[in-house]
Amino acid sequence: MTLRLAFMGTPEFAVPLLAELTAGHDIAAVYSQPARPQGRGYAEEPSPVAKFAIAHELLLRTPATLKTEAGQAAFAALGVDAAVVAAYGLMLPKPILEAPRLGCFNLHASLLPRWRGAAPIQRAVMAGDAETGVTVMHMDTGLDTGAVLMEERLPVGRRTGGELTNELARFGASLMVRALAALERGNIAEHPQSEDGVSYAKKILKQETRIDWAKGARDIDGLIRALSPAPGAWTQANGERLKILYAEPVAGSGAPGELLDDNLTVACGCGALRLVRLQRAGRGVMAACELLRGFSLPRGLRLV
Repeated sequence: MTLRLAFMGTPEFAVPLLAELTAGHDIAAVYSQPARPQGRGYAEEPSPVAKFAIAHELLLRTPATLKTEAGQAAFAALGVDAAVVAAYGLMLPKPILEAPRLGCFNLHASLLPRWRGAAPIQRAVMAGDAETGVTVMHMDTGLDTGAVLMEERLPVGRRTGGELTNELARFGASLMVRALAALERGNIAEHPQSEDGVSYAKKILKQETRIDWAKGARDIDGLIRALSPAPGAWTQANGERLKILYAEPVAGSGAPGELLDDNLTVACGCGALRLVRLQRAGRGVMAACELLRGFSLPRGLRLV
């Protein structure tokens, strides 16, 4: 059955879901964060969700807040059956949550109640979680505290944050479509979240992105994969900022940050990492062998 929906999302993660919903439902309006300064010129650029809405001639709204009476009245006037939310970035006040006939439903990129909050994919990788997933949740006034309708699990393995984001976006789009269909038929049960295992995925801070080579190889590996491809974990080499986008744990020991050979094996506080994909400032992503052809990083050099 076709539902009349409001969609609320901002980053690339939310675009596959919006595309799926557009194909099978009536999208009354798309809500996204306002355009932000991007790139070296800091020109304002619409979000990925906003770009999709514009390209597909969907009604687009980009309020800075949903707390105003006028904004809440405009949302209620849409007369939607449900609101679908995916990484929108704004908390929904009670009048918004209560306006749709069926409610507001969030696609969250973790297995709730683990990793509630802003950066669930990155925090799962950084913590060394064996698996993650996506959850469809009936939203309430708390931070990712609503009842769970469906979830889909995915092993983390050696995936990067970017790879997991792409896979979870695809899995999540299908999951939400199935959840909405079951919800409309009335044959889906909601389950309150457990009070055990609650954890919070705080926003990634700039100071976290610099690699501390005194930490163990396992922790540094998790940081590198979590932040790849963006914002990217980084270090300094020859006075230049160098992003590390993928590395492999290997045997080895030495002073933290010391290059142990001529193939970019770096000593950590415990163990070592062989750097595989890197990016110099203002350059594209390169394999280690390609980087070394134009950038001297000899054995014994210290990365800091």
